[in-house]
Amino acid sequence: MDDYEGRAREMLDANAWAYFAGGAADETTLRANREAWNALWLQPRVLRPLAHGHTRVELLGRTLAHPLLLAPVAYQRLAHPHGELGSALAAAAQGAGLVLSTQSSTPLEDVAGAVRDDAQRGPLWFQIYLQGDRGFDLALVRRAEAAGFEALMLTVDAPVHGARDRERRTGFRLPADVSAVHLHGAPPMPRGGELCGGLLQAATSWDDVAWLRGATRLPLLLKGVMHPDDARLALAQGVDGLIVSNHGGRTLDTALPTAWALPRMADAVGGAVPLLVDGGIRRGTDVLKAIALGARAVLIGRPYVLALAVAGAQGVAHALRLLRDELEIAMALSGCATLADARRELLFERPGSLLGAP
Repeated sequence: MDDYEGRAREMLDANAWAYFAGGAADETTLRANREAWNALWLQPRVLRPLAHGHTRVELLGRTLAHPLLLAPVAYQRLAHPHGELGSALAAAAQGAGLVLSTQSSTPLEDVAGAVRDDAQRGPLWFQIYLQGDRGFDLALVRRAEAAGFEALMLTVDAPVHGARDRERRTGFRLPADVSAVHLHGAPPMPRGGELCGGLLQAATSWDDVAWLRGATRLPLLLKGVMHPDDARLALAQGVDGLIVSNHGGRTLDTALPTAWALPRMADAVGGAVPLLVDGGIRRGTDVLKAIALGARAVLIGRPYVLALAVAGAQGVAHALRLLRDELEIAMALSGCATLADARRELLFERPGSLLGAP
């Protein structure tokens, strides 16, 4: 997976590279996400029965071939002309889930239409940022429902952009032919108050979660929940799943790594809803560790977009296949015939890490 990053750095211009590869401020969380997975050691078991093993997992009423999903990433045509359509075709070819961004540069109807009838594809979900206008938001939800999306993922950890110094130093701008196509005609954001120039007047709240829960028949997941208390509040709202995410280190710098947050979140929800996790996942061993810590599935973001930049849909498909192959190897060598065999006792904490901290 990392080989794609090196090649993408050579192929993308400074503008696109700053957007896809950068994080917030000093990029401490961006680096820590990766380091946290490496700080966990596997304690493999031997001589376990491995015949008839598999990577299947149950998620929101579906049986998935494996626990890999593509996270929502905006403006993918900035990486490659195939854009989100290429990522969707690759995900379908590999049986992976796809979460399409509200800020997609390809219309949701085109993406869904290309893959929804593929019987071997993974889940097809739509990620949404509420725009502060319920009429506009509801119309977008209805479009996703009509197109065949099977769940909504509400991102809740970005009421404003992070301080993305790398983008600012580069003078990031979107090319004329790339835009957030679903937000054309969006009403202006409400303004009021002094904090962040008044943008927080439109910040998503628990009341908005309750409204969205009641406005759609689709399962609703919240993305960006990192605190156990917020997990318990989300359960009270009747959400169907949580994504443990710090936005890939792109919003609040020095937010804790997702590998540290995940076990505390798992303890808080107690299996009531599925947990997914993203942030820094680059190897099949990372996926196995995430499952052992309580995740039902994982999402990858930057790695697949950089593979898209290098080789289009074929690059994304190859990256997914690499990750799945590595997961199967890690399972076999750890004594796990199925993902249900991956529990916390599979992990050994490196001295000085914080897995066991309160």
